[in-house]
Order: sequence, then structure tokens, then C-alpha cells
Amino acid sequence: MAEAQNSKFPIYAVIITVLFKLLFLLTHYIQEDAFITWRVAQNLLDYGVIGFNGDTKISASTTHLYVFVSYLFNLIFGKENFIEPLLIFNSILFTIGTLLLSHLVLKNPWHKAVFIFLIGILPPSIKISILGMEYGLLFFLEMVLLYYGFNKGKKWVLTLLPVFIMFTRIDTVIFLGIVFLVDVFCNKKIRWNYVFGGILGVVSTLAFNWFYFGEVVNNTITAKKLLYEDHFTFQQHIGYFFKSFGNFWGMLKFPGDFNPLTVVVLVFELLCFIYLIRQRGTRNFFLWIIFIFGWTKQIIFISQKSLFDWYYWVPQLLLFVPVLIFILEQKEKRNLWLSLLVVFYILPMLAFQTVHSIATGNGEWNYRRTIGLFLHQYEKDKKQWILLEPAGYVPYFSGLKTIDEVGLVDKQIQEEIKKDKANYWINTVKNRKPKYLLSYQNLEEGKNADYYKTHYRLLKEFRVKDHLNSNNKILERIYHLKPSGTDYNLYIRID
Repeated sequence: MAEAQNSKFPIYAVIITVLFKLLFLLTHYIQEDAFITWRVAQNLLDYGVIGFNGDTKISASTTHLYVFVSYLFNLIFGKENFIEPLLIFNSILFTIGTLLLSHLVLKNPWHKAVFIFLIGILPPSIKISILGMEYGLLFFLEMVLLYYGFNKGKKWVLTLLPVFIMFTRIDTVIFLGIVFLVDVFCNKKIRWNYVFGGILGVVSTLAFNWFYFGEVVNNTITAKKLLYEDHFTFQQHIGYFFKSFGNFWGMLKFPGDFNPLTVVVLVFELLCFIYLIRQRGTRNFFLWIIFIFGWTKQIIFISQKSLFDWYYWVPQLLLFVPVLIFILEQKEKRNLWLSLLVVFYILPMLAFQTVHSIATGNGEWNYRRTIGLFLHQYEKDKKQWILLEPAGYVPYFSGLKTIDEVGLVDKQIQEEIKKDKANYWINTVKNRKPKYLLSYQNLEEGKNADYYKTHYRLLKEFRVKDHLNSNNKILERIYHLKPSGTDYNLYIRID
């Protein structure tokens, strides 16, 4: 009876962890790119087209499967009410994923329960669960593949899950490839169901892109590569790698290029991994997968100068898994080890993420969203165009047709980048004549000031400092401690 009761501890931990993380919904910290995906889903709902601006097809979102999930939530709950249910759904999926992971690497139910809660309140877990991106769904699918496909030997899982995983994000080919290589090396055999599933996943995703959008890879990849591609020397590549390493490898960012905490944690993660691998347990197969994947993806994306936090959330967590296992399985002074971890790492990280979520939520939801709401009220003709960057909050809440500087949601601007990268912004304004311009800069000063003064006027200024006050003094201190957002100038065409 007691054993049966103990076996439920991991389930209780899932429930408690989900409920705990729901508190972060109060911060309204939602990632900008989530609103791009949600607008694509609503575009599908309104026009029957996967796109961003009406009936024009474009893969403006980095994920296909999550677009369809978001579409279903819009359909069921309505455009005004779908966000909170979807965020709760993401949190539940991710936490179930940690439950499956705990089954792969731990045996004791108590250990599993503590593992689920502690890993679930680390900064990447909170962001995966609450920020509205596709990574809760993705993490769940990846853990289902490992647990039911490779641990339980379900052949249908080995065949179907790679398709769903690839359809969620195309860069998951890294994860699927590493799983295949580790499986072949450790088990000395090829699982042909998995090979077929991987091929089917790649072919179906690329075929969908080609036949629906007329492109092989997502437009988001093409647009970022076109705008951000620079030619560096080998020395510059190395210098850039280490500069990015300090900011993206670890869970906590420090100002400057060097982050000592990241180095200390990395060394401890590596030592714990070596210690666990030397035990030669059956779980080593999964430890090798998550550790090689974590290192590989971090190195690849940092090397490619991918300066977006969400690429690193899952690897950051997986690389920390050996640390939690090592501490939970200590036979002597385990409570001391665990207390030290919680007091000196988990709680400070949780405090940091709480402050960060409150401050960034204010900058995004209470500030940037107001720009979109202002335009929604001011401009009744939703067929008018706005040129801006980024393409999340403001387009979503304004409802206007959008040209973004990168070309994620509008392909035509990519042609301007190809023709004249240095002047593509002003050339787009002259050729497309959008009614609204939202800029970080004062367009009435500088190289093309005369053109802007002739054809546009300043409609409204939006300033971060105007959104740092609160009736709650604690919140106000946090807002001033970490102001979040960028000052904008909104211009309207006058001819």
C-alpha cells in the first residue's frame, strides 16, 4: 500500500509544479515571437491561409505544428480568451515531459518528485512553460520519443514521433540525428522503424514547405540568414563565440563577455556527468543522448550567432540533469547537498527569473502592447500597412498589415535587402509607401530626414520611462531596477 502511494509522488509533483508556475501568468511575460505564431494561426482561422497578411502564404512562424495547435485553441476558446488556456496547456505538456525524463534517469519515486519540481522551477523551465513558444510541446514530444520509443520499445512511436517533432521545428534534426547515432553506437543495431520515421519527418516537412509555400526551409530561416549574414575571419568567429558563450550557455546572463557562473556550472555539470556514466547503468544511454545533444546544439547555435534565448532553453536544462541526479542519489549527507543546491543555486535562479519576468512583462505587456492597442483604436482600416521591427505585439494588437525589417512576415522586403542592403529600409518606404512607420530612431534627423519630413509626420512618441510607475511600490522598484523595452517614434504618412 505504501509502495503504491509512493509511486504517485511524481504525479503529485507534476500537479504542484504546474500550479506553482501558473503564478508567473500574473507577470504577463509573453515572448514577442509567440504573437507572430498566434497571428499566423488567426490568419489561418480568418482567411484559410497559413500567412501573416491576409491571403498571402508565408511561413512567418518557425513552427508548423504549434501553429495548428494555436489554431485549435483559437477555434475552441475564441481570439479573446485562448492565450491563458494555451499557456497552461504548454506548462502541463512540458511538466509531463519532465515526468517522463525522470522515469528514464531515476528509480526512487521521491527522487523523481523532487527532480520534477526542482527542474521545473529553473528559469528555462519557466520560460518554456509560460512565454507562449512551442518548446513545451517540443520537449514533451522529444521525451515521449525517448520514453515510449526507446525505453518501452513502441515501434509506432519510433515511426510517428519524428514526424511530429520535425513538424514542430526543423532544427530538431539535430536531436533526432544524435539519438540515432547514440543508439547505433550503444546498442550496435539499427532501428529501421526509427530510420523510416526520421526520413518521413524530413521528407514530409520539406514537402509541406515546398508544395504549400514554394520554399524548402521556413521563410524565417531564409530571412534571418539574409539580413544577419556577415563575413568574419576565423579569429572573429572565435571571439564572437566566446562572447556569446558567456550570455547563452548558462541560465543566467551577466553584463560583459565573461560569465564566471556559467563556467563554474559547466564544469560541475561535466564532472557530475562523468561520475554518473562511470556507474554503467542502463540509463547511460539516455544520459549520453541528453548530454551530447545539449553540448552539440549549444555549440552549433552559438557558432551560428543565433542571438535568441529560446534556442538554448532545452539544452540548458538537459545539461543540468546530471547535477540533479548526482545530488539526489548521494548516500551520505544528501540533505546537505540538496540544501546547498537549493539555497545557493535554485532559489537565486528563481528569484532572478521572478524579477526578470515581472520587469520584462511590464515592458512587453504594459508598454509595447499599448502601441498596438493605440493603433487598433486610431486606424480603423486594417488593410493599411506599417513598417516596423519586431513583428509580434504591435501587429498582433493593431491588426494592421505588416512589413517587418527582417522579412519574417513579408517577403518583398527581402528583395530590397538583396538589391541594396545598406539602404533597404528607406527604399522599402519609398517603394511601398506604408501608412505607418514605427522606428527606434528619430527619422527627422539623419541621412534621409528631408524625405521623411516631406512625406511623414510624427504621430506619437512611446517612451519606456512612462510605464515604470505602479501603485505597488515593490513592482515599481522592480520596473526601475530593470527597465524593459525600447523607445519608439510612430510616424504617419501625410500624402
